[in-house]
Amino acid sequence: MAYTDLREWIAALERGGELKRVKTAVSPILEVTEITDRVSKRKPASGAAQPANAGGPALLLENLKDHPGASLLINQFGSERRMNMALGLGSGPEASLEQIAERIRALMDVKSPQGLIDKLKMLPMLAEMGAVFPKIVSTGPCKEIIRKQDLNVLDFPILQCWPLDAGRFITLPCVITRDPRTGKRNVGMYRLQVFDGQTLGMHWQRQKVGAEHYRDAMRRAAQGDSNRSAAVDVMARTGGGAIAPEGDRPGGRIEVAVAIGTEPALTFSAIVPAPPEVEEFLIAGFLRQKPVELVKCETVDLEVPASAEIVLEGYVNLDELRTEGPFGDHTGFYSLADWYPAFHVTAITHRRNPIYPTTVVGKPPMEDYYLGKATERIFLPLLRMLIPDILDYSLPIAGVFHNCAFVKIKKEYPFQARRVMHAIWGAGQMAFTKFIVVVDEHVNVHDEQDVLFHLFSNCDPQRDSEIAHGPVDILDHASPELAAGSKIGFDATVKLPAEGKVRPWPKELEFDEATRQVIERRWREYGLA
Repeated sequence: MAYTDLREWIAALERGGELKRVKTAVSPILEVTEITDRVSKRKPASGAAQPANAGGPALLLENLKDHPGASLLINQFGSERRMNMALGLGSGPEASLEQIAERIRALMDVKSPQGLIDKLKMLPMLAEMGAVFPKIVSTGPCKEIIRKQDLNVLDFPILQCWPLDAGRFITLPCVITRDPRTGKRNVGMYRLQVFDGQTLGMHWQRQKVGAEHYRDAMRRAAQGDSNRSAAVDVMARTGGGAIAPEGDRPGGRIEVAVAIGTEPALTFSAIVPAPPEVEEFLIAGFLRQKPVELVKCETVDLEVPASAEIVLEGYVNLDELRTEGPFGDHTGFYSLADWYPAFHVTAITHRRNPIYPTTVVGKPPMEDYYLGKATERIFLPLLRMLIPDILDYSLPIAGVFHNCAFVKIKKEYPFQARRVMHAIWGAGQMAFTKFIVVVDEHVNVHDEQDVLFHLFSNCDPQRDSEIAHGPVDILDHASPELAAGSKIGFDATVKLPAEGKVRPWPKELEFDEATRQVIERRWREYGLA
């Protein structure tokens, strides 16, 4: 089902036994994080591999210190079951993210119609796609309160998550910008540090689309001005982060809107690795099979989700950088302070008694783990379109999404595993994968012990490792240079004679199928069930 707004989603969570209301007074400074960290790391009951409440419940805190009447939602995506519910798949055992992946596969398999019958068969799919484009409406709940004066984002219970954080951070925003060249909108999730009531740090990492819009605006502002220094060109090429505010920079600004408290499919769409040409509003419509309704902003030329709880409107100056961070990040470490653009708020619109949704990141498992796994499952068909050799893959929890990938292939020729490694290192956000383990088709990439068994058994470190150099995640503190370092792949497949010096390869232990079936049939007779 498609949720109309965040409140309908909260009601569904409560009906499904997935929400706990906390009425005890809690401070948004550190306390909320400590509570949520304990809840999200709750261990499964003995003997239960993955109970419905793994990851703990969603929490609705209704008594925030220094914020009378405010409420805060956290851990809304913090279990496999809730991710299924969030994307309209239901909460039963039959719900699976593979259902969305299958819809994507079906779209990718569409061929040009060859005749009338083919065209008629395509009509339902075309009708479905036409019904998910975003649409503009005249007003919406996010306009119940419109404020253009006396603005203060700290009216909302924004968290300080970790003790050494530089301050309070908005951690679950949908940041909306428009491509200066094409006019296409982008929705990304970039944290915002609160400097004061009207100014926030915009954490546009250099590889993100929002940062590219910022750089494009700078290039356009600098065109035709022969007095600009080389620093302008450097900044235009690198973007926010790791660049000091020195040298001449072009004036001008880029308009930005920040929607907080959107329905879950749209919030999820803000993190997916979509091509820049595809708007996240369209992706959200595809996921929820219903269009996202948008309203025009009050002070900037952008559109925002009509049902959002809170909207911040404003701009980023092209000639202004401020120190942002440190921040306790999803890597389990503090990301260091660096230079980033400042976001100036020109208007705040919101619902009456708005609900402030947020999240906490840190050492896994936490809520973002389930968001990452959902992305992994849903976008497997797109990855396979880029790299057909891949049968399946897994991003293990300890790898915090970008540090490690387990990849399964059907090996058909020498050095195929290495070809796959390099293809992954050239595939969008997968380029930042620091460790890749490639295994044969019989290995379960979702069973860490199975993968590690074959890694340790089938690899000769010198012969079977592949080291590459290139871009790495900007949050990788182990790399010798910011955003640049080395990556390694391990070929844990059975080796073929042409892959170097290979001695006769032993056969892996396994029972014959006939014996398996006999034991399966008689299992209860043994009294071991």
